[in-house]
Amino acid sequence: MANNSMKCQGEMALHVLLQLLWLTTALASSIAKPGCQDRCGNVTIPYPFGIGDPNCFIPGFDITCNHTFNPPKPFISQRSTEVLEILLKEGQIRVSGWMGRDCYSETAPGKNRSRGSTNFTGTPYTFSSTQNIFTAIGCDTQAYIRGPSGTDFTTGCVSICANKERLRNGTCSGIGCCQTSIPEDFKYLRFSLESFSNHTSTKDFSPCSYAFLVQKDYFNFSIPLISVQNFSDETKRKFPRVLDWVIGNEKCEVARRNTSTYACGSKNTCNDSDSGGYRCYCPKGFEGNPYLPDACQDIDECVGYPNPCKNGKCHNTEGSYSCRCPKGTLGDYGEDGSGCQFPTLHVVLGVCVGLLFLLISSSWIYWGVRKRKLIKLKEKFFQQNGGLLLQEQISSHESVTNTAKIFTEEVLRRATDNYDQNRIIGRGGYGTVYKGILADHRIVAIKKSRVADGIQIEQFINEISILLQINHRNVVKLLGCCLETEVPLLVYEFISNETLFHHVHGKGGASSISWENRLRIASEAAGALAYLHSATSLPIIHRDVKSTNILLDENYTAKVSDFGASKLVPLDYTEITTLVQGTLGYLDPEYFQTSQLTEKSDVYSFGVVLLELLTGDQPVSSDRSEKERNLSMYFISSMKENRLFEILEKRVVDEGGTEQIYAVADLAKRCLRMRGEERLTMKEVVVELDGLRRLEVHPWVELNKNESEYLLGEPSGLYNSSQGVGKDSLEAKDVLLELEIGR
Repeated sequence: MANNSMKCQGEMALHVLLQLLWLTTALASSIAKPGCQDRCGNVTIPYPFGIGDPNCFIPGFDITCNHTFNPPKPFISQRSTEVLEILLKEGQIRVSGWMGRDCYSETAPGKNRSRGSTNFTGTPYTFSSTQNIFTAIGCDTQAYIRGPSGTDFTTGCVSICANKERLRNGTCSGIGCCQTSIPEDFKYLRFSLESFSNHTSTKDFSPCSYAFLVQKDYFNFSIPLISVQNFSDETKRKFPRVLDWVIGNEKCEVARRNTSTYACGSKNTCNDSDSGGYRCYCPKGFEGNPYLPDACQDIDECVGYPNPCKNGKCHNTEGSYSCRCPKGTLGDYGEDGSGCQFPTLHVVLGVCVGLLFLLISSSWIYWGVRKRKLIKLKEKFFQQNGGLLLQEQISSHESVTNTAKIFTEEVLRRATDNYDQNRIIGRGGYGTVYKGILADHRIVAIKKSRVADGIQIEQFINEISILLQINHRNVVKLLGCCLETEVPLLVYEFISNETLFHHVHGKGGASSISWENRLRIASEAAGALAYLHSATSLPIIHRDVKSTNILLDENYTAKVSDFGASKLVPLDYTEITTLVQGTLGYLDPEYFQTSQLTEKSDVYSFGVVLLELLTGDQPVSSDRSEKERNLSMYFISSMKENRLFEILEKRVVDEGGTEQIYAVADLAKRCLRMRGEERLTMKEVVVELDGLRRLEVHPWVELNKNESEYLLGEPSGLYNSSQGVGKDSLEAKDVLLELEIGR
């Protein structure tokens, strides 16, 4: 018995040794091109990457090996980005990244502030949105991450704490530490840090703020980190981050035609990348470097331990293996060796009968199992996407069920050309919007969530529930949904003229909207919000009013959209307590401080939209001076200092009347009051905007100088007082209404 055990252990060790020897030989011969350096210090450099000789790498994948370090360190050529690891099979590369810092300064706020940017434009690298996360630590911290021009996208997070007692080790929930994901497919990263009070209130326990992009699950927050000022020392301020890389910018089908530049071997697998370009893989059953000719070597599964054929004899084949029955048995081995039977007549007859039965019933079983799997999969997705809850919501709004349609996955797939990248018309924090063309030639917008998690499902059901109650010409209409896919899909009417943000903050720097259209768009959007607050069965608070959520059709008619963050207000409630959610620059400060959400929170956000229409500036911009960074505060201070016309957009000054501009500015100011109870309601905002529009569209109303000054308020009074406009504007609208009725 002891001899048999030792013999078995010896065979096992031999199998393992042979497998390791084969893998080592295969990998050593398939890393870099012949004659090319395949290591720099402790990092392996596989082809298509290479060092030195241009023949050793594909253009754009050259690596510099810096021998001033011991051991040497590799860097992406032409950049100071250190390479930590190259992941050939995953199409990724781990690199080191720097952090930004903002520390307390008694004499010069911002002096101890550092900002960073990394630009991979023109390279095959992009920041991985699935492997990285943007992180900020500190107790008086505003951290932003932006695209190349500051207008492509801006995101970030806020971390505030009055003391260290609320902090928790290992938790990044917004108290002492916050994290947020980054958008997909971008190459240019820059981030900055700001504080609310220059760390004066937190300097004793949190004198600094730090921000950095880091590989997920790498950084673990601990309380002592917020108390030190040397956290960003040269020796400590590098964090690993992950970059995706692809070959070229063509799809596989196009790249194959140019044999001189095609990177994959003739027998290797080529897969398209979602962001353009392609990657190479060894076929199933092969290992090695798919970017080198004939470097993908067959895996000898029979050398490994345990024996994949159990007691049978393993026979290696190219890309796979087969099993043969042990000596003394006949038949096909099968996956578990059950096909090997003793050669008796009974066994032979049984096998023949079984094969005949399988032959007759295989077709029926195959289609039956496949159909059942499809049904179960659709049922799984239906429940996963909140189908039962959605059915309850629809049944409770029977009056609108005829207008909301359930679409199949196949219909929406055909409508979007299988979700082609060219059909994308918008990306958001929760998903992507595609332009679709249905079989009846209707053009629709199809919203596809990015990840099907619990929060996404709740937002999906919340948005449908709210849209089912809305019937208003200035709210985007819901046409239907699809529940058969892994991620939920919503189908809306297609609004063709992009967003209000696009027209106010266009790339050319000049707005494309006239003053007359601005007033009308503001009035229509305000009317939609007033409808949500007071005309639905339960009041609805939008909670994310901003210019990017106001769409415009071909006639510049406003359409309020994106109800994923909205809240229904129960009867007899004037406010509800929620987790703070919204967009920086538009967020109601009272709601931010108290978490008490009211209809007046939408009023504040709408006031910021009015400022965008008046000034043409964005709500928050790091390109402006620190005093002017927050548009709301800058606007209020300009009003107090009688400098309103200095911050207005030139087209507004040229086309709008002085009294009318002052009236709109005062209306925005009353929407932006810090205390919600002092703000107007959306109904009052609509009344004032409609009145101001009537002043513009009724030239037959002739008023002498004294009458106009009484109706609209003296220009000098408007300029010097922040209280006179509202009352005078209302009196003006009352008089105009009487004139209109008399006519």
